[in-house]
Amino acid sequence: MLTWKNNRRLDLIAMGRLCIDLNANEINRPMEETMTFTKYVGGSPANIAIGTARLGQKTGFIGKVADDQMGRFIIDYLKKNNIDTNSVTTDRTGAVTGLAFTEIKSPEDCSILMYRDNVADLKLHPSEVDEEYIKQAKALLISGTALAKSPSREAVFVALEYAVKHDVTVFFDLDYRPYTWIDEAETAVYYNLAAEKCDCLIGTREEFDMMEKLLNITESDDRYTASRWFSYRAELVVIKHGGAGSIAYTKDGSSHKGGIFQTNVLKTFGAGDSYASAFIYGLMNGKTVEEAMKLGSASASIVISRHSCSEAMPTEEELLNHIDTAEYKPS
Repeated sequence: MLTWKNNRRLDLIAMGRLCIDLNANEINRPMEETMTFTKYVGGSPANIAIGTARLGQKTGFIGKVADDQMGRFIIDYLKKNNIDTNSVTTDRTGAVTGLAFTEIKSPEDCSILMYRDNVADLKLHPSEVDEEYIKQAKALLISGTALAKSPSREAVFVALEYAVKHDVTVFFDLDYRPYTWIDEAETAVYYNLAAEKCDCLIGTREEFDMMEKLLNITESDDRYTASRWFSYRAELVVIKHGGAGSIAYTKDGSSHKGGIFQTNVLKTFGAGDSYASAFIYGLMNGKTVEEAMKLGSASASIVISRHSCSEAMPTEEELLNHIDTAEYKPS
């Protein structure tokens, strides 16, 4: 359903949150008792960009980091993963790097403690979004957290305008984080405005429910949700249902169910980012929607079995080997 301009230098540009994940080393205990953590690059769009780059995609990033050791660590890590950082700028106002501490009590009981006050990624200004840079990409990925505050919010809308103008396919990873917003009404307004300009929407059922509260819709209906976005630009809507798999709806009225791969689950976070990265990779490499969904599910099952999110993203060889060897449970 989606098309790409194949004469572009970059396959995908991701935009938005760049932060640090501090994942608990002592698992099966509450954070109050956790004494050591391992540092990784984090943030949903950063994880997705790293995931697509690991799979061989030519990937770039638009974002902002703090003028500190953590900011430099992030840029260095992106470069080591072959991600173009020409549009990653450094904040000079004293903003800090966002931190996410993770708690792994059990595979089913994981939580994240976020520090998001005065963070650099939300300081990205519209003037720092380069139209010429976006023109070089086949696709743009935005995520919901970048819409949470100004001026990052306006920067996203500028990027969307450039993408539409230059036929850059837009993916919207909903990535709803309540703690970055004032209330659900504010969230729904900006999510809906952004979604109107996107070609593919990827989110959980709960995230789409949040968007539909603006319309006083109280009952979840996947087909209604998809059809609503088909009246705008969307060609593909993917609704994730956790352990029950996912369903993708296309504008021609078709639907496609995706299952899950059995794995030894260590933690739950990171599944959505890894799913999105491999799903986008699959679509952009000529796979059918069903095949791309299977790639996404395989990547998610790999990442939730590992300690990190970004560092756990599989290579193409790892991903294809996992599909061949792991047990797949259709939806």
